[in-house]
Amino acid sequence: MARPLRIAYPNAYYHVTCRGNDRRAIFKDDGDRRLFLEKLKTSLEIYGVKLHAYVLMSNHFHLLVETPKANLAEFMRHFNISYTGSYNRRHKRIGHLYQGRYKAIVVEKDSYLLELSRYVHLNPVRVGPYRNRSQNEQLRILDKYPWSSLAGYGSTKEKQSWVSYDEVLGQLGSSRRKYREFISDGLKRGYATPWDEVKGQSVLGNEKFLEKLKDRIRKTRSRREQPALRVFETIDAGDVLKSVSRYFRITEQELSKKRTLHRDYRAIAMELIHRHTRISQEEIGKRFGNIDYSTVSRERKRLRDKMESDQSIKRSVEAIAAALDQR
Repeated sequence: MARPLRIAYPNAYYHVTCRGNDRRAIFKDDGDRRLFLEKLKTSLEIYGVKLHAYVLMSNHFHLLVETPKANLAEFMRHFNISYTGSYNRRHKRIGHLYQGRYKAIVVEKDSYLLELSRYVHLNPVRVGPYRNRSQNEQLRILDKYPWSSLAGYGSTKEKQSWVSYDEVLGQLGSSRRKYREFISDGLKRGYATPWDEVKGQSVLGNEKFLEKLKDRIRKTRSRREQPALRVFETIDAGDVLKSVSRYFRITEQELSKKRTLHRDYRAIAMELIHRHTRISQEEIGKRFGNIDYSTVSRERKRLRDKMESDQSIKRSVEAIAAALDQR
């Protein structure tokens, strides 16, 4: 599978995540968490990066950042090396702390920044033992959770000087009360999972935003990025289905059934159609026996989770995707 684009330009917004090796914890205690935030604050200051939201989980973290100087790579390199080195010295260990490179998705501010901030802040109750608690219990847990930027969004007394709140709050009339209602409403009514809308593994934005990014990349002199423009180009969904069926040596009809013995292969086809075309999940569902769009979303998530532990499935997805990328 082609490596995700590293798109950099002044004042770009990114959602950044990084996981521990083999999904192991990257914090052993609150001392590590304080150290992490100290290194984060220092790196933000050195590179002039703005932080709009963050959350620390046991084995990963989420950041919503803005880069006025188009220097995300330099910032993240310094920050990750700085924390890893300090963590290793503190615990008298050597070696890598993180699982490969960090993941960064370019975000269209006007359409997705507010929703992403909620997604980040809800992480402590979105996964793990608290996800099935009542709404009121989840709100209490979030209120007491000290390792995210949420408190400063709810009260000016809890603001952190190195977090920028205005861009997100500005989309709700600069009202902290409305932001808290926004969080509560997400717990009550549900909230969008933005990853279903990511294009080319790298971009979260509408068609107009995608076109602007393509123009930026075309104008760059970077030999590395120019070939990767293909991740924005569309392929016919039928061609994707044909590639998957050919790879696994099964018929397209069998692959497209609502009920099939080849569930993983069907999920791979759904995932790759979503990546390489711009048709909606509802339209994808119609191609697979008129299943509901929510089923498509669940199957894609199940596949991504399985790829973390099943190397055979992961290699198959990467091989088919690489062939499609070369078209």
